[in-house]
Amino acid sequence: MKLTYPAIFYNHESEGCYTVEVPDLPGCTSWGETLAEAILMGVDAASGWVLDELEDGKAAPKASPIGDIRPEEGGFVSMLVLDMDSYAEKYSKKSVRKSLTIPAWLNTFAEERHISYSKVLQDSLTEMYQRENQAVCG
Repeated sequence: MKLTYPAIFYNHESEGCYTVEVPDLPGCTSWGETLAEAILMGVDAASGWVLDELEDGKAAPKASPIGDIRPEEGGFVSMLVLDMDSYAEKYSKKSVRKSLTIPAWLNTFAEERHISYSKVLQDSLTEMYQRENQAVCG
């Protein structure tokens, strides 16, 4: 499924970045150091926003006509194209089976404590992901 949404872009020269807002997706904002990066980050943020809705059993929000979007002074509007099938294939909450290799002593440690390898790995990777994606413009 392909979707398009109008987005508002602002150039923050003093901060060296562009911000992007998707008005039809409340709270969906992102940024990039260049316009090209802001577009890619906007597509990623919007795709994640819509995927969350779809996984919760909701419909994707209807996009406003581009002519109805009015940016503040200095901003401009452009369309973002979302490839939801491709995005869901990479980032869906659906679990993916992975195998792992660890030293025997670490396996003994974990088994004695009834530690779930899947939970430890998922928690650790989630924490790393959140740390890397908390950067903000400026």
